[in-house]
Amino acid sequence: MSQKALIIGSGIAGIASSIRLAVQGYQVEVFEANSYPGGKLSEITLKGYRFDAGPSLFTLPEQVEELFRLAGKDPKDHFDYEKLEVACHYFWEDGKQIKAWADIHRFAEEVETKLGEPAQNVREALRSSAFIYEHLAPLFMHRSLHQFGTWTNPQALKSYLKMGKLGIFSTMNQANERQFQNPKLVQLFNRYATYNGSDPYQTPATLNIIPHLEFNIGAYFPKKGMHDITMSLYRLAVDLGVGFHFNAKVEEILVENGKAVGVQVNGQSHPADLVVNNMDMVNAYKSILRKQKQPKKLLEQPKSSSALIFYWGVKKEFQELGLHNILFSEDYQTEFEHIFKKGSIYEDPTVYINITSTHKSDDAPEGCMNWFTMINVPNNQGQDWDSLIQEARKNIISKVNRVLKTDLESLIEVEEILEPRTIESKTSSANGALYGNSSNNRFAAFLRHANYSSDIKNLYFCGGSVHPGGGIPLSLLSAKIMMGFVGDS
Repeated sequence: MSQKALIIGSGIAGIASSIRLAVQGYQVEVFEANSYPGGKLSEITLKGYRFDAGPSLFTLPEQVEELFRLAGKDPKDHFDYEKLEVACHYFWEDGKQIKAWADIHRFAEEVETKLGEPAQNVREALRSSAFIYEHLAPLFMHRSLHQFGTWTNPQALKSYLKMGKLGIFSTMNQANERQFQNPKLVQLFNRYATYNGSDPYQTPATLNIIPHLEFNIGAYFPKKGMHDITMSLYRLAVDLGVGFHFNAKVEEILVENGKAVGVQVNGQSHPADLVVNNMDMVNAYKSILRKQKQPKKLLEQPKSSSALIFYWGVKKEFQELGLHNILFSEDYQTEFEHIFKKGSIYEDPTVYINITSTHKSDDAPEGCMNWFTMINVPNNQGQDWDSLIQEARKNIISKVNRVLKTDLESLIEVEEILEPRTIESKTSSANGALYGNSSNNRFAAFLRHANYSSDIKNLYFCGGSVHPGGGIPLSLLSAKIMMGFVGDS
């Protein structure tokens, strides 16, 4: 008789874990509190508009494909995507605009032409990013930092000799100010700290690893939208015999004699040989593991930023906008001070607009666009969110009007809002923080929970709030998918 594995949560890492365990021969069941799979990677439909509700940037598609191959299937038969020619469109209030071309040389030339920044500086920055990836990805993406063998393997020993070049001893902003002459390009590369909810003026320069994935490897778009990552993997899991239970909130992880033996749902016990928790680590310990020993140091770590998202159906097409668009704040450092030190929202926030209808035309009515409009905000600390959201909405619309020379309010015909409180209620993310604990110090990668419990046998963890994967931004979603494997702990 095969062993039984129970998974708490059907976020993308939970689904990936179910696939890997099913392939290994486990009988797998997934319990999900919501009525749908995917966690943050879900979708919203509003009067003819479709929005990917959560993560919008797709890199490392081979990690999705690997799951199909593990199951003996051809990924092309189940999941299709395209490489982006332009990774992002950048806008500043003085009228400057830049297209971040996927072709590195074309991007470097664009920067030199538009900003006067030597193209060589861009190429050197991306070579440096590749160098960091080469030496740190084997540690931070592919292995657990909580196992002795990680630190004694040949790759780790090789990396020790390169520590000075890996950005550990300076902040991201300091490194970028040394690399670039133009403040706008410093700002552009500082932006990558937001990919895991961090502050570029505090987070170590090791996070300059991120541009490598977006430029040197590439940014992609699933042809059916980001939500297709969820649904294609969900269907694969079901085909492998994984059982999904929706509207089934786990009340407790059952532990006997120091071993996880199942879960309790609606007062009923479900036995298992192993349990995988895909719920946010902090909220898991506060709720379903409340009777167990608490990792207080980890639970008390500062949390990452959150997001305020307006899903707007806009009855006009803007030719200057693409799939990913950034309208930069005039004072980036002050914006981050508001987020991380004041717990508030700056009056001139950086605005991110994701428009999937530029690549998937049926996501909006003809002549219209679906705007996923987001700003980075602090996590929920009891602020007066109703007032903050109302003021932020005005400031966002005002900024869009200035930069795009339009009257946005008159063009918005549908609206839905996602903010820190609803992010927490819908995804069980502690304080509505999108990425678990923050990465605003050089030791952050070590201050995340392992993907297994050192106190409870047969209990594993996966997802954005733990390590492996803890050093990888949620927006670089597929990099997390391989972290669903729990059999190597």
